[in-house]
Amino acid sequence: MGFLSALSLSRLKEGLAKTRNEMMRKVHRIVAGKRKIDDALLDEIEEALLLGDVGVAVTARIVDRLRERVARERYEDAAEIERLLREEVAALFAGEAPVTDGTVIAIPPGIRPFVILVVGVNGVGKTTTIGKLAHHYRAAGKRVIIGAADTFRAAANEQLEIWARRAGVEMVRQKAGADPGAVAFDTVQSARAKQADVVIIDTAGRLHTKANLMEELKKIHRVVGKLMPDAPHEVLLVLDATTGQNALQQARLFHDAVGVTGLVVTKLDGTAKGGVVIGVSGELGVPVKYIGVGENIAAAYTLVLHAALWLPITLLGFYYMARQGVRWQDFARATRTVPETGPEALTD
Repeated sequence: MGFLSALSLSRLKEGLAKTRNEMMRKVHRIVAGKRKIDDALLDEIEEALLLGDVGVAVTARIVDRLRERVARERYEDAAEIERLLREEVAALFAGEAPVTDGTVIAIPPGIRPFVILVVGVNGVGKTTTIGKLAHHYRAAGKRVIIGAADTFRAAANEQLEIWARRAGVEMVRQKAGADPGAVAFDTVQSARAKQADVVIIDTAGRLHTKANLMEELKKIHRVVGKLMPDAPHEVLLVLDATTGQNALQQARLFHDAVGVTGLVVTKLDGTAKGGVVIGVSGELGVPVKYIGVGENIAAAYTLVLHAALWLPITLLGFYYMARQGVRWQDFARATRTVPETGPEALTD
């Protein structure tokens, strides 16, 4: 699996163009013709962030920080506001960068199997994400077993089986309508017996507003924990970037139910309101670990750079890299793409 080609980099930039162009076009328009930073200018910046689906709480935090810096550091030139905005968004995500080999986020030493629970509502891209992750982990030399614990949706097992076959990994399944907790239990038990490295458990797409379905998800979490006290080691919530602020509500409730440890944000190429990534991650303190920007390249790009660099790049403009002294070659070296012969695109 080679490094990102120039074509793949071009596709990545193109996939993120809607959000980047829409948000920064508004900021450019606000700043254009303004000579100094004043309350009116900051109010317009606040409106632009809200319209980009950054969210009320995080927008308020960003704008408050801008006001504090302008007052403390005595900024006056309106041209400085774009740089300040990028720096404040970056500051929201300052923290420990995930360890990665450039393909997938690394498995902590001493954990085998590493159990990943994938959750989210219907249609966000869970099945696609699972297939791509399985492919990446197998390409990294790991033995992967997928657990088909979505026993509710028609043809869910069949669809996941196609992904498992194309990724070259094993799958544990039961008949439709079986207890999802039992499937999860069997999957982890099988992985331990076979000394597999990674377990990825699919779950039924459930409305986050349905209490009984969320309780079922909690049960799967508990059942897995009985076999391995620290499992699941990763709970990935898959969010559709096109749903805007509804994604934030989903994230809150799933986080309360099963303790989400990472976000997978899909369909970023299909929305101009990808600022929801800033809102969800910033408000909940949960890192964005993978992004999906179109199924013709990688359905999931590994978040391998420090979040304080990566998020401003994806959402506020690629030229931020140059301002920070980061070269495209370094970004390419840190991420990889699914080869043309890899798993084909399916929908969840």
